[in-house]
Amino acid sequence: MQPSYSHILSLEQFLIQLDQFDLVIDVRSPAEFALDHIPGAVNYPVLNNEERVEIGTLYKQESPFAAKKLGAALVSRNIANHLEQYFLDFPREWRPLIYCWRGGERSGAFTHILNRIGWKAMQLEGGYQGFRRTVIDGLEESAQQFSFQVICGMTGSGKTKVLQEIGALGAQILDLEGLAVHRGSVLGNEPNIEQPSQKGFETALWNALRKLDSSKPVFVESESKKVGGLHVPDALMEKIRSGACIELRSSTQTRVSWLMREYHHFLTDTHYFKQKLALLTAHYGKVQIAKWNDAIDAGHFPELVEELLVKHYDPSYSSSIVRNFPNYDREKYVELESDSDMAFAKSAKAIMEKLKS
Repeated sequence: MQPSYSHILSLEQFLIQLDQFDLVIDVRSPAEFALDHIPGAVNYPVLNNEERVEIGTLYKQESPFAAKKLGAALVSRNIANHLEQYFLDFPREWRPLIYCWRGGERSGAFTHILNRIGWKAMQLEGGYQGFRRTVIDGLEESAQQFSFQVICGMTGSGKTKVLQEIGALGAQILDLEGLAVHRGSVLGNEPNIEQPSQKGFETALWNALRKLDSSKPVFVESESKKVGGLHVPDALMEKIRSGACIELRSSTQTRVSWLMREYHHFLTDTHYFKQKLALLTAHYGKVQIAKWNDAIDAGHFPELVEELLVKHYDPSYSSSIVRNFPNYDREKYVELESDSDMAFAKSAKAIMEKLKS
């Protein structure tokens, strides 16, 4: 039940028309979808996780013909359910894009039925596999095309907030921590939110970069090669590290105040705080970790945060920034006066002015 050729969208056409479809439908199993998918896609699986395993097992252990018979029954039933539950109210002009793993039978069946109804559905040639190659190639190309303005600064200096302020002022930004759903340190997990998969992170990077103008600079934070458990692609990381640097400086008092605001979840979930600090046992030993746990129990959070900065984060930053960012210059900096919204906005404007000069 393959659709006619006119209903197949090439990868080249896909890159041009991606934002023009009313809906992008991923018909793969929920597990495949969760790992990674085209930005903005919704999951209407023609086989659920268990059914996909069942069909695969039947294909290997009995025969392809037996698998196709059962698969056709399951796929038809699931498509019918999707039509009844989600699609009946869509007008004739509705224009969806459908894809599966390789652009084969799963998306072909769905596309054929939608077109027979009267909608102008398109099937993505090559499916997710083709899209994945597009992401990998696109990230390599972006590493060559873009230039980056790197905002450096010690932990707690407010780099992410200033980056967001710069974006609000109309400049281009790439928020690596936002895309990775992680703040880039041992304590950087977002509470109750999992990081995306590595493939999902790379897709998010690709999607963010494709919306930017490569002829204009992009502001980004100084990061290590890994943001939490995710790896920034090597070519992109190398290009970022070769960018022009400007440092955001904040007093220790301001940094402690800002971190207390940003990591307030640790103040209420002290058990989780202790769990994360336990990851530093190999560096500082059980005695030091026990002292920090005592400070948590006593509610001495400002003192603990300052000690963590001075003992752990600041030495790490001082050694890595010079080693990894060759254009870092201590004389190129902007001072953050406080952790007020006005101070962040002022620093963002100052950074942009320094770039112009």
